Amino acid sequence: MNRHRNESLNEAEFDAVMSTHFDDIWRYALRRVGSPEDADDITAEVFANLWRRRHDCPSGDELRLWLFGVARNVVANQTRSANRRQRLDARLFSQPDRHAAETDLQDDNLWHALAALPDADRDLLLMRAWDELPVADIAVLLGCTRTAASLRLRKARQRLAAELRRREEQ
Repeated sequence: MNRHRNESLNEAEFDAVMSTHFDDIWRYALRRVGSPEDADDITAEVFANLWRRRHDCPSGDELRLWLFGVARNVVANQTRSANRRQRLDARLFSQPDRHAAETDLQDDNLWHALAALPDADRDLLLMRAWDELPVADIAVLLGCTRTAASLRLRKARQRLAAELRRREEQ
């Protein structure tokens, strides 16, 4: 593909770039994150970035290196985000008394049960309990209907109750 730097990458050229470089970018991501799912996410973000920047991305051999540079940045951002999330989770669940006082819940088992839930369930339950968001607002945040948000919340509560029962039986 020989286009001038000021020409936009069209859809056919984008498809050609993606089919040419997708596997290389995916393998690059996989070697750095170790999870095929994370490599999928990183690769998708790289090519989404290419599409967003199609008006000012380089051409020719420079494009391949540019894609690897974008992949490197996406991996770094994902790593920083994961590290921040781990530190936040550690702080959140290592201090149950402070959080229990905020929510008027005194049971350490609750905080350990919440920590054992999938992130999506925990976030949903905390949005409702801590942030006191109405289901309608949660639905907007999740990008779903109010009914779907209510159903997710009910299932998260059921999983939390099951986890609490499991912990009581131990």
